[in-house]
Amino acid sequence: MSESYFEFGTPAERWDRAQLFFEAKEYGTAARILAGLVEETPEQVAPRLLLARAYYHSARLGKAESELRAVLERDPVEHYARLMLGRTLQRQGRAGEAEPHLRLAAAMSGDSPAG
Repeated sequence: MSESYFEFGTPAERWDRAQLFFEAKEYGTAARILAGLVEETPEQVAPRLLLARAYYHSARLGKAESELRAVLERDPVEHYARLMLGRTLQRQGRAGEAEPHLRLAAAMSGDSPAG
């Protein structure tokens, strides 16, 4: 696909397209579209969170971690970002760093933490 495909259309059209690719488990393609959206509108949390999820599912854990930390800078009570950051850190073998994020996510959602 040409690079223009990822940049074509309005932000709303690209958001819809990225969601379709994500739902089809085409995480790399979704990430390429979402990266442009995030660059254009860095203040919006939803595209950045979906980008982090696409990176997570495509095992680009360093990039997922960076995006999740950026989400939490903008919205510290974003429970799902906190949970995903904990899981991302776990997948990187950083369980000690993951634990506080997982506990906080569980507290925010009302779930009891896994012990």
